[in-house]
Amino acid sequence: MPLLRHLPLLLLAVFATLPATAGERLTYPLHERGETQRIYAVDLLRLALEKGGGDYDLQPSPLPMTPSRSQYSLEHDDGEVQVIWTMTTHEREERLLPVRIPIYKGLIGWRIPLVRDDTPELLAEVNGREDLQRFSIGQRRDWPDTRILRANGFDVKVSSSYPGLFRMLAAGRFDLLPREAVLVRQEQQRMASEGVSLAVDEHLVLHYPSAFYYFTSRTRPELAETIRRGLEAAIADGSFERLFQQYFSEALRTLRLDQRRVIELDNPLLPPLPLERQELWYRP
Repeated sequence: MPLLRHLPLLLLAVFATLPATAGERLTYPLHERGETQRIYAVDLLRLALEKGGGDYDLQPSPLPMTPSRSQYSLEHDDGEVQVIWTMTTHEREERLLPVRIPIYKGLIGWRIPLVRDDTPELLAEVNGREDLQRFSIGQRRDWPDTRILRANGFDVKVSSSYPGLFRMLAAGRFDLLPREAVLVRQEQQRMASEGVSLAVDEHLVLHYPSAFYYFTSRTRPELAETIRRGLEAAIADGSFERLFQQYFSEALRTLRLDQRRVIELDNPLLPPLPLERQELWYRP
């Protein structure tokens, strides 16, 4: 029959329109604010997976997750997430498997304070750690920064809510909120769009040695190795640096880190870092 004679061609046409078989689903935690836009850490992870030779379908978790929840999920290997990125600590490196390449090139340890918009000159006369200890600092309860700042003698007020921190600062519950240099203007602008007016301090930068790593479950060494291999390839061919500059060069130019007074802090949570590899670190 004519239809049967053409059946092989019809089947070939149907299968040609089907999507290729996806690789293993690899889930990372959706930010707790529910943000879905592409961000640097996701783009860098996708680049590493491509260059590392793994066959993965990278997707956010269906629902937003707090940092503590995503770490718990990874530690207990419950299948909700397979990779996270977070600040390294002794505790995290004991419970999870780190990929010891700092994805923000150490910028995560350079912190610029947000202050209330009616006190933009609050820190103009601060010249050292003791001067800064006169002011109260806000942090999220489960961030490592809370322990770091308290270990350096600061009065730290905590919140369990990320967006709540900015509203607490605006309401005068504490004096300043140090944020990552690469994110501080973005966060200020986002809060302004929500009616919360804050100012970026123009005088100081707090610094403590730190690194954000990708982490996997300790049951997934092959995944950690794929990410490590891909990051090393991206460093070698310059694509890591190009992506870093694409995201952060303009912010770093306007923040003028090299012209600010640097308040050096100790980091008691810090495992050994690959400091001998100068190409892994940003320096103002």
